[in-house]
Amino acid sequence: MTTQIHPVDHELIEAAAHVARTRCQGDNHTMAAAARARDGRIVTAVNAYHFTGGPCAEMVVIGEAAAQGAYELDTIVAVGDRDRGVVPPCGRCRQVLLDYFPALKVIVGEDERIRTVLITDLLPESYIWADHQLDAE
Repeated sequence: MTTQIHPVDHELIEAAAHVARTRCQGDNHTMAAAARARDGRIVTAVNAYHFTGGPCAEMVVIGEAAAQGAYELDTIVAVGDRDRGVVPPCGRCRQVLLDYFPALKVIVGEDERIRTVLITDLLPESYIWADHQLDAE
């Protein structure tokens, strides 16, 4: 499989990094995410950690985008607090992002290896939830 590299949205990385620096305080909020909607606007969010599990920043940004009327996302990135930089989505987030936005681009990597790839490149040979639903009659 050949991974196609897309341009890196540095403005999106900086938006997430700014939220991580200014809003992630303490153990409850340690990750920030930023997504660019198809209309160009940037939506940001933070995770909500809880010992029982909690939504990752990428999941929160999906809800925040919908609350703002942005239902189509083009690109997403997550950034860790304490200057940890870009952090790739966890497995659960990869699956949800794929199901919601099959053409989504994701910024991954670190330092000079930052790159933008399709969500399908992060979850090859994946289970597509919509493909396995029975047609409603």
